[in-house]
Amino acid sequence: MSGQSLLVPGELSPHRAVPGSIRRPEYVGKPAPAPYTGPEVQDADTIERMRIAGRLAAQAMEEAAKIIAPGVTTDELDRVAHEFLCDHGAYPSTLGYRGFPKSLCTSVNEVICHGIPDSTVLKDGDIVNLDVTAYIGGVHGDNNATYLCGDVDEESRLLVERTRESLNRAIKAVRPGRQINIIGRVIESYAKRFGYGVVRDFTGHGISTAFHSGLIVPHYDSPHHTTVIKTGMTFTIEPMLTLGSHDYDLWDDGWTVVTKDRKRTAQFEHTLVVTETGAEILTLP
Repeated sequence: MSGQSLLVPGELSPHRAVPGSIRRPEYVGKPAPAPYTGPEVQDADTIERMRIAGRLAAQAMEEAAKIIAPGVTTDELDRVAHEFLCDHGAYPSTLGYRGFPKSLCTSVNEVICHGIPDSTVLKDGDIVNLDVTAYIGGVHGDNNATYLCGDVDEESRLLVERTRESLNRAIKAVRPGRQINIIGRVIESYAKRFGYGVVRDFTGHGISTAFHSGLIVPHYDSPHHTTVIKTGMTFTIEPMLTLGSHDYDLWDDGWTVVTKDRKRTAQFEHTLVVTETGAEILTLP
C-alpha cells in the first residue's frame, strides 16, 4: 500500500434517466424524504416484497462487480448497476435521495461510505465498495460489499476479509428479545482483535417502505441503543472497519466520507428480517 495516491473528486457524467414506467420513491425531486411513521415490524406481504427488492439489489451489485478491474471508472460501475435495475423494473434508491446524483455509491480505498461515481479510474491494488439499493413494489432492499481490484496487498485483503466476517458474526447474534446493541458489541469485539477502528457516526438502519426508517443499528458497543429486537423487524447491518482511526472528514460534495488519517477502510452490508430463531438475509442474489 506504500505510495498509494489519495483520491480526489472526478468529473460527473450527465444524469442517468429512469423509464417513466418505473415507480419512484416519494423523496425523488424533494430535498428530503418524508418522515417515516410506520412500524419497524413488517407484515408478511411487505417482507415478501422486500425479498424481491433485496434480490435485485444483490444481483445489480454482482453485475457491477464483474467489471471491476484496473482502468475501469467508477462511473462505469454506476452505469451497469443503473441499467440492470431499470431493466428489471426497479428504481435505484440512491438516485435523487437527498440530492445524491448517482445510482449506487462507489467508495474506494480511504472512502468510508457515500462515494459518488465519477471519472475516477480504478487502479491495480485498489479496494472498492459498491453500495446498491433497489426500490420496487413500494419497498427497498439495500446491500454493499468491498471488492479487490487487481493485485491487492495483504493488509488490505485481510481488512476486507475480516470486515465481511464481522458482518457474518453480527447477523448470527440477531435474536428476538435481545437488545440491538448486541450487534455492535459483536462487531467491535471482533475488530479490536486486529486493532481496527470501527466507524461510529454511520450506522445500519431500519428499512422497508422507507429507505431509512429512523431505527439506528450501531456497529460499536453502545449502551444507549437498547431497542429490543422483535420478530418481523427489518433493518440493515453494515459495519465499516478501518486500518486506523474511526475519525473522518467530509468532502465538499457533502457526501464523500474519508478516514481522517486517510488509511483504508472496508464495509459489508445486508438487509435482514428477524425470524423467530434469528435472521433471514433478504439481499442474496
